[in-house]
Amino acid sequence: MSSDAAQAQATRGGDPDIRIKAPSVKPDFATILGLLFVMGLIIAAIAMGSGNANFINGPSFLIVVLGTMAATSISYTGDELKHVPGIIGNTLLRRIRTPSIMATQLMDIAFLARKKGLLALTSAEPELRKDPFLARAVQLVTDGYNGDDIDHVLGQEVDALAERHRRSASVIRRGSEIAPAMGLIGTLVGLVQMLAQLDDPSSIGPAMALALLTTFYGAILGTIVLAPLAAKLERNSNDETMIKNMVLTAMGSIARQENPRRLEMMLNSEIPPEERIKYFD
Repeated sequence: MSSDAAQAQATRGGDPDIRIKAPSVKPDFATILGLLFVMGLIIAAIAMGSGNANFINGPSFLIVVLGTMAATSISYTGDELKHVPGIIGNTLLRRIRTPSIMATQLMDIAFLARKKGLLALTSAEPELRKDPFLARAVQLVTDGYNGDDIDHVLGQEVDALAERHRRSASVIRRGSEIAPAMGLIGTLVGLVQMLAQLDDPSSIGPAMALALLTTFYGAILGTIVLAPLAAKLERNSNDETMIKNMVLTAMGSIARQENPRRLEMMLNSEIPPEERIKYFD
């Protein structure tokens, strides 16, 4: 046994007991409550206002909502658009992945491989199945792939994941850009109708309502709903990519049979300061 492994064993109290914490999916209350709160503020402001203004207008709603959906669909393929409901659902349900827990799990795997050899990792297969990506990564190590091959294979998978997330977020981001523009188009339609019927005072009100409410609906849909959802998707994607890059780093290090202390330093360099671990201290 190497001096590093002996010291680690003394520090950790023997063989590491590998326990993989499967990612949990929970409602993202920050997103849900934020949307409810801001919509509640708007409704409260309308209710507290004076007058008998009617903020419900069918043509305005159709122009903004259906127009945004139709214009956004032009930029994407049918296969991409069919995933939009799931994409929106991903902003309301969050996969909880704690970097410090993942870093500790990876250090346990690295320490076991350092002490007993790579094939010893096969004993942890039942636990590894809780995280499919981690299980595939460990399988590459136990199959004898070298560090460069593992970096290439896992790197390609992480890049593909990041690209899928980017395109998913871009659908929502594109909708947030189009919605205010559709509101402006509806405003122009209402103004044209109003100017064409100035000799009929009874038609001015409905035309003006169409003009103003489409702008109102477009601003709400684009600025308050779609843009924050796109930002949340991008943030979730960054978090998921960070976790997978940690796995990539660990498996490459294990395959190269590097010192686990070096791996600890490398993992801590990839995660936020408040999540950094002290595995050997």
